[in-house]
Amino acid sequence: MPDTVSYAQPTGMTAAGPHESALKDLPADPGALTEVLHGLVIHEHIAPNYGVTLSDDDRTTVHVRPAADLLTAILARDPEPLDVPRPPERRLAGNCRHFTVLMTAMLRAHGIPARARCGFGAYFGTGVNEDHWVCEYQAPSGRWTLIDAQIDERQLGMFPITFDVRDVPRNQFLVAGDAWQKVRAGTADPAVFGFSIMNETGDWWIAQNLVRDGAALLNTELLPWDRWGVMPRPIDPITSDLAALFDELAEATVDPDPARLAELYEDERIRVPEVVRNTVLDRDEPVWPLQET
Repeated sequence: MPDTVSYAQPTGMTAAGPHESALKDLPADPGALTEVLHGLVIHEHIAPNYGVTLSDDDRTTVHVRPAADLLTAILARDPEPLDVPRPPERRLAGNCRHFTVLMTAMLRAHGIPARARCGFGAYFGTGVNEDHWVCEYQAPSGRWTLIDAQIDERQLGMFPITFDVRDVPRNQFLVAGDAWQKVRAGTADPAVFGFSIMNETGDWWIAQNLVRDGAALLNTELLPWDRWGVMPRPIDPITSDLAALFDELAEATVDPDPARLAELYEDERIRVPEVVRNTVLDRDEPVWPLQET
């Protein structure tokens, strides 16, 4: 893990590679960038609401990690400039993490400090704080602002959202560390944090997202189902030693402290390895795909 972390420059998963100039050609306004993304990416679980049935081949892109590879796939489906909206059937299949990583990459291409956050959204009307990712960027005032790049006009009609998704309230999206601290303090029930589609909730899910959020704050934004180290499974008890580690991690992520995070991720229990477990595909995968030379 790096000794220093920059959120104003593309790096790691948010580096655009050959598409850097294309991102710089986009507007620097965060709200405008969400509109761009709405024309490029379609959420795999919400595609039917747009009249789209995704094939198995279409869905392979939900497992793509680097922004550069996502942009390559977007342009392979439709070579028009990125600010030209694609019809839904030509958009790239992704999820909240893909919207977030691409949003972060676009903001950083303009030198705007931005970072991906992993946590839980309370605004999907399921009664569960749903597993979710959003982008957090630094406004000119200096305030770090949460922006949900996934939610478009159609989804505003699907979900009971009563706030501006370009400035998501902190009580509507809880970063994983906030959720962990509330559960540890007894002010929140772990049974209302998870993923309702899979009927899975619990403190183990919060702990997994906590480890993913810390890695994302160190510019390693992995998939929502990537697992490594001591990230607990539903059947795994969270021992007192692990709980103490997660307490430290929560403190370092709620108000991000990159230097402290870098120290914590030297711990082999949560250090991001070269290979992680893709739990959806049930296989080990390299964090960074092999590049052709």
